Amino acid sequence: MVRIMVVDDHAVVRSGLVLLLDGKHGMQVVGEAADGDEAIRKGEELRPDVVLMDLSMPNGKDGLTATSELKKRLPDTSVLILTMHDDDEYLFRAIKAGASGYLLKSAPHEELLAAIRNIADGNAYLYPTATKKLMGDYLEKLKHGDHSGAYDSLTAREKEIMAKVAQGYSNKEIAELLQISVKTVETHKSNLMEKLGIRTKPDLVKFALKKGLLTYE
Repeated sequence: MVRIMVVDDHAVVRSGLVLLLDGKHGMQVVGEAADGDEAIRKGEELRPDVVLMDLSMPNGKDGLTATSELKKRLPDTSVLILTMHDDDEYLFRAIKAGASGYLLKSAPHEELLAAIRNIADGNAYLYPTATKKLMGDYLEKLKHGDHSGAYDSLTAREKEIMAKVAQGYSNKEIAELLQISVKTVETHKSNLMEKLGIRTKPDLVKFALKKGLLTYE
């Protein structure tokens, strides 16, 4: 049973969602909230699996602020943004805040149910045109040399090795410092450069400088 909390400042919208979801499709609505502050308070109390979160709520914290706060306090709870805003900026900010999904209120009921099931299983869900927007934005950034998003995909070890490479250490020196084999260093180095879309050491140094990684002991 997927335990759901519905957050929306419109009582009619909340009632409609409760009617659609509660006790059906393997789902149970365990709570409702009319603003971000109430969502955070009830979220900590009820600990739902999924929160359906509106963005625009005039009283208290808005949906983005509430999402960010809930994810800090309840990292195992997934947040699905349910909004009328078909807007790139809101989409990107919602993902940055920690939302697992973004769906328009105009979506069919079947799509809402699918979105809830997806994020309850630990996956992400974006409506189709949102996926295209994200991919387009990502590819555009890579085209212009912005690898910031890809940096977050690096492992802690890859970030560590990238910093050492940028600081001028050889593969052998890095291996000795980290107490791993030269072959392992080479593998990590190859993987991180592929993830970042960086092909040369000078470009790697420039990127490390932007990220503030060129600190020397």
